[in-house]
Amino acid sequence: MGQTITVTARAGATPSVRLFDLNRSLTGMELERYSTVEEAKARGGRPPDVLAQRLLEEGAMSVTIYSNSVTVEAAAEQWGTFEPRVQYLIEHLFEYYGDDAGWSYEARGLVAPPPVDLTGFTG
Repeated sequence: MGQTITVTARAGATPSVRLFDLNRSLTGMELERYSTVEEAKARGGRPPDVLAQRLLEEGAMSVTIYSNSVTVEAAAEQWGTFEPRVQYLIEHLFEYYGDDAGWSYEARGLVAPPPVDLTGFTG
């Protein structure tokens, strides 16, 4: 369940910045900035928070998300291998099932709630 996000990457104003344009919005009209994993975790687990946490854990120095644009700063020499990984993490953010699920409880490091017992359910 969950559809992949289409992502287009382009170079930023400096060699350490990449801009990623998405085919859907992740935020409203507020700019979301993240500079640490802890900061991303503390924001509450919304899709931009989860994405920023994952990107920072992978090596980003900062992440800024506004609507359908994600700006990532990382060491300039890192982008050769880092850009495909960033693109992958964005593309698969909303996948719920499968080994590479992006939004499952397990992928987020959370314990899944127990299954609902529908025994005797008639509704």
